[in-house]
Amino acid sequence: MSGPNGDPDIPIDDAIINDEDEFEDEEYEAINSMLDQINSYLDDLEDRNDSLNGKLHELLESNRQARLEFRAQLLGSQSQEEHCPADGDSSSTSKEYLNKDIENE
Repeated sequence: MSGPNGDPDIPIDDAIINDEDEFEDEEYEAINSMLDQINSYLDDLEDRNDSLNGKLHELLESNRQARLEFRAQLLGSQSQEEHCPADGDSSSTSKEYLNKDIENE
């Protein structure tokens, strides 16, 4: 009798792979435990990432608000300087800074 691929010397029964449980129940339990632990670590990492992302957005918004307030203060002080010019004229430097800052946004 020939084998599964037509080989004359191999009996059909020898070519069949017997898939009895190569792994014991303890090995499956150990693998499941490791996968559960990895899943737990990934969930924790995702939570930390979400928390950091939220804090970053808060920081960016706070920074944006601070820049807007600073710009408003500079514009307010410049308008006062235009009405009452001081001895040293630093308004041109401030105006250039504000114009560059506005262009960058």
